[in-house]
Amino acid sequence: MTLNSYLLKSAGVAALGGLLFGFDTAVIAGATAALTKTYSLSPAMLGFTVSSALWGTILGAMFAGAPGDRLGRRDSLRVMAVFYLLSAVGCAVAWNWYALLFFRFIGGLGIGGSSVLGPMYIAEVSPAKWRGRLVGLFQFNVVAGILVAYLSNYLIGLASLGAAEWRWKLGVSAIPAALFLAMLFSIPRSPRWLVARHRRTEEAREVLRLIGEEGVDEELTSIVRSIDVEHGRGHEPLFTRKYARPVFLAIAIGFFNQMLGVNAILYYLNDIFARAGFSKVSGDLQAVAIGLTNLIAVIIAMLLIDRAGRKQLLLIGSVGCAFCLAGVAWVFATNTHPSLLLWLLVGFIAFFSFSQGAVIWVYISEVFPNRVRAKGQSLGSFTHWAMNAVVSGLFPVVASYSHAAPFAFFAVMAVAQFFVVLSFFPETKGISLEEMQSRLRIA
Repeated sequence: MTLNSYLLKSAGVAALGGLLFGFDTAVIAGATAALTKTYSLSPAMLGFTVSSALWGTILGAMFAGAPGDRLGRRDSLRVMAVFYLLSAVGCAVAWNWYALLFFRFIGGLGIGGSSVLGPMYIAEVSPAKWRGRLVGLFQFNVVAGILVAYLSNYLIGLASLGAAEWRWKLGVSAIPAALFLAMLFSIPRSPRWLVARHRRTEEAREVLRLIGEEGVDEELTSIVRSIDVEHGRGHEPLFTRKYARPVFLAIAIGFFNQMLGVNAILYYLNDIFARAGFSKVSGDLQAVAIGLTNLIAVIIAMLLIDRAGRKQLLLIGSVGCAFCLAGVAWVFATNTHPSLLLWLLVGFIAFFSFSQGAVIWVYISEVFPNRVRAKGQSLGSFTHWAMNAVVSGLFPVVASYSHAAPFAFFAVMAVAQFFVVLSFFPETKGISLEEMQSRLRIA
């Protein structure tokens, strides 16, 4: 079968949640200095301001499954779009620091929820032949959103808006959020959800026909049969002895994903450049270069991940990240060669996006058997977002004492990741999920 416009539109609209996800997580980088001045923030208060969205993200990711099952993936995404819209408008008009924290928290709920619901919806409307590439649209949109956020910060910075500049930077995402909400009314419900929740098989059959599924009746029968089997198995706990190794792998990859400091660097990018002596506009422009590097590296990794393998990418990325992070620590420790800072950070982002950035969500989904995969995915996601909140909250506090210390710590974590991956991570390339289950000795 070939891709048709209805399928592309359905997957593309759901993937817009990823664009807002990336935009809203990165846009704060262009506003940290202004927020510090406006609200007289200490380093600890700035860290809490940045991480306030991430605590919302953790809750959004943890609890998105319930409304996703009850209301449906599409309708729950509409709720996330409303959260995005409220957050953008609220941050733009925030009347005090507490209002800003509240609206950033609301935005975090949208980010966390869409990170669960968006890929789930795309997977459930996509024929098996195209599922991997279409779900990949979500991750592509996340890094595209980061680039758009940095470009938006740069362009708004050129407009000389004065004290209101940070409000425009945080509020401009209301435009794509409103577009996301409107377009969600033009796509169908997930056929799997229609069958699972209400046995609306005729409506599910029509959706399968519209997306171009070959053998609609056979596919519908397969969906009904698989759901009947899942219901028959009941619920199985994740934290049992037989799942110890995949649980360790999910926690480890989520932990190291953030302990290398990638999101702390993305969130505080302008502050990092300012400490090295760059102007605000120059810092905004260099952030664009880093966002573009992020996007290009993810594209290259997605082309290679099934050839080189997940473990190989992680090992290469660990070495490259360690070298670049150690270089950044050296620049700040010696107060020399600030011109190298951009190239070291570009190198770090390239190595990270080529490895961890591309591998994490794929790897977590591969090491758990079918019956606990959703729980395992949630565990890995929770670890990722929780560590993100902790590292991002502490970064400005530690950096206020030593600009070099955070990067030295991140470099050490990159070295540790190399040896953990080398010693404990199995290669999953070209291995069926059933065979992987056998290799991990899961009964």
